Amino acid sequence: MRPEVTDWTFDGTWPYEPRWLTTADGRLHFVDEGDPQAPPIVLLHGNPTWAYLYRNFIPALVAGGYRVIVPDFLGFGRSDKPSDRSLYTAPRHVQRLTLLLDSLDLRDVTVLGQDWGGPLGYAWAGSHPDRVARLVVLNTFCHPAVAPVEMMTALRVFRTPVLGELAVKGANAFVRGWLLRGGVLHRDRLTSSVRRAYLTPHPSWSSRTGILEFPRQLPDGPQAPINPWLSDVHDRLVALADRPVLIVWAMQDPAFTPSMLTDLWLTDFPDAQVLRLPDAGHYLQEDAYELIVPRLLEFLQSNSTTLR
Repeated sequence: MRPEVTDWTFDGTWPYEPRWLTTADGRLHFVDEGDPQAPPIVLLHGNPTWAYLYRNFIPALVAGGYRVIVPDFLGFGRSDKPSDRSLYTAPRHVQRLTLLLDSLDLRDVTVLGQDWGGPLGYAWAGSHPDRVARLVVLNTFCHPAVAPVEMMTALRVFRTPVLGELAVKGANAFVRGWLLRGGVLHRDRLTSSVRRAYLTPHPSWSSRTGILEFPRQLPDGPQAPINPWLSDVHDRLVALADRPVLIVWAMQDPAFTPSMLTDLWLTDFPDAQVLRLPDAGHYLQEDAYELIVPRLLEFLQSNSTTLR
């Protein structure tokens, strides 16, 4: 048996107090930093990352006068990792996120999503329009497929029965091959402490169930089972187009390409503020946090109208 991890600070790079919410599906971990009365911003990770992805965002946002809430979805980070595949559908993730955010009774919320954190977070936002003040979009998706989708080779492998299990749950290829290699341009930033922080949450075959289920839910064409759900999330999100929107897009992302920015997101939100990052990959929080955070603070401060 592998030894239980007792130190989750990773050489001081993650100094935040863990908080917990118990659900019927398992325990969720989150951090909640800053003044509880300050305007909240919810930062949502994707696959196969966790709240640690936002370690370089939290101090500046708290210093800027915001309450920062960063959850780990079930199956990720410090949250529980049950092996039951049915617990990792997108709607089930949203149900648990709703429990968490409702338990905190948030108002005047800024919702920031990247990768799968986008559709999951925007599903909550679209169902709680009276609580949402601002939206931030970081290389994510929220659109049903209207035509066949050409997926990256690795994703096709991950979606294939048996091969996907061997690659993702056996070899941990999503973390080792994508997160720590293909998804980050500036890999010199991935120090031994950072690499350990991303490898630690998923030490075994069963702990990687959630990682595998996300790529298998991606829409590959008009008949994709997730399309009706995505369509509903998208329609509810577009209804929030009167809120201030900031889009930050990594232009070297091989998964979420620049055409998604122009053809999808800017069609939905033509008045959005946009920051294009020419030298950043999929995990732009690693590649370009020093460019994103100041722009995010500027956006928040220039759109500070409260819903309270």
